[in-house]
Amino acid sequence: MPESVRLSFSIEKSLLKQLERLTREDGCENRSEFIRGLIRNRLVEEDWQKGREALATITLVYDHHSRQLSKKLLELQHHQHTEIMASTHIHLDEHRCAEMIMMKGRPERIRRIAALLGQQKGTLHSALSLSGMGEHLT
Repeated sequence: MPESVRLSFSIEKSLLKQLERLTREDGCENRSEFIRGLIRNRLVEEDWQKGREALATITLVYDHHSRQLSKKLLELQHHQHTEIMASTHIHLDEHRCAEMIMMKGRPERIRRIAALLGQQKGTLHSALSLSGMGEHLT
């Protein structure tokens, strides 16, 4: 584990109360843990803004009875084989399925693929979860 450094900074009382509340709500043991998480999240955002290679998960919820949708989604994924690393398919009920697709690549490419998958007729919901490669996060 990297060496820790103790910091001191000033903050308004009203913001301190909000910090304490957010720290508790996030389940962090202390403010330091919470602040480290904020910094790491910002670093991931920066990676995405600068177009650095990143990780992402696309979650799709769809009606598998929708004509040809499963086939279209699978075909689209095969055409994106350089970015798509893995996918998991689960059955929610008789009609609805969920698919989680793990991707690695440039943010603009990942966003384009996520949009393409989410636009298919029969897709009920799609969400893109962004992550970094972890290189700058320690």
